[in-house]
Amino acid sequence: MGETTFVAGIWVLFGVHRLLGRAVFRVLLWPVVLTYWLAQPALRAHSLGYLRRLQPQAGWPEGLAHVRLFAETMLDKLLAMAGRYPMDHVHERGAEVIHELARSGRGGVLVTAHMGCLELCQMLAERRPDFKVNVLVHTRHAEAFNRILRRLRPHIEVALIEVSDLDMALTLKLADKVAAGEFIAIAGDRVPVRGSKTVRVPFLGSEADFPVGPYLIAGLLGCPLFLMLSLHEGRGYALEFEKLADVVELPRRSREAAMAAYARRFADALTLRLHRSPYDWFNFYAFWDRAHPAPHAAHHV
Repeated sequence: MGETTFVAGIWVLFGVHRLLGRAVFRVLLWPVVLTYWLAQPALRAHSLGYLRRLQPQAGWPEGLAHVRLFAETMLDKLLAMAGRYPMDHVHERGAEVIHELARSGRGGVLVTAHMGCLELCQMLAERRPDFKVNVLVHTRHAEAFNRILRRLRPHIEVALIEVSDLDMALTLKLADKVAAGEFIAIAGDRVPVRGSKTVRVPFLGSEADFPVGPYLIAGLLGCPLFLMLSLHEGRGYALEFEKLADVVELPRRSREAAMAAYARRFADALTLRLHRSPYDWFNFYAFWDRAHPAPHAAHHV
C-alpha cells in the first residue's frame, strides 16, 4: 500500500487521547478505521486473507477488529516512544535469560515480527541498563511516522541503525555491539527491500517467503538467537522472549537448508502466538503470494 500515514491526523488523535483519554479516542477511531476499510480494497483482501487462515469464517467484523487493533496499537507506539505508556500494563515473559546473558557481557540477535507494540521494548531497555538494543531499520521507507517518533523523543536510548544491505562494514559494527553485550533486533517476517535473500517455509497452511537476514547475521557473529515478540494481553501487552538457538550454525555446503530450518523455527513460534492473538499481526499485504513483494512502507528491516 505504501505509506499512507496522514501526519496531521495522527497528531489530532494523539492529542485527543492526551486531553480526553482512551475511551474518547476509541470512539473517534472507529470512523477512521471504517473509512480506511471501505476505501482500501487491498487492505480488506489482505486482512481477511490472513485471518481466514486462522478463522475460516472470518468476515467484515473480524477484519474491522483487526484494523482497529492496528490503529490503536499505533497510538501505543507513540505513547511508548514518548515514555508515557503505563509499564504496569506490560508483562515480561522469558526475559530473564536475556538479562543473564547481558550481565555476563554477551549479546545476541533478537528476531522480531510486525506484532503488537515492540516500541515497549525500547522503554524496557531504558529501565534495564543491562539490556542495550540496536534496531536495524529502513527509515527512508516510513519517513512520516519516523519523524513523529523523533519529535516525541529526540534522544532515545535504543540505537536505530539504518541499513539497506549487509556489507562488511555493517557486519563489523554489529560484531562490536554483540561483543560489548548488546543485542541486535531485526524483523523476521518482512522480506528485504533489496535483493531476494529469502527462504520459503510452511506458515499457516501454505509456504511463504521469510528473510534470512536474522540467521545470516547471527551465524556471522556466532551468537545466540532469540525470539522477541509483543502481544496484546489483558489491559496491556506481554513481551515474550524465547531462545531459538544457542549458536546459529550455517555450514557452507548446506547453508540454504540451515537458514530455512531457523526460519521455520521462527515461523512455528510465530504461529503459536498468532493462534493466541490473531489480530496482533500487522502485515497487510499478500504475504503468501510471490507475485506481490512486501511493501516498501516497512520501517524495520
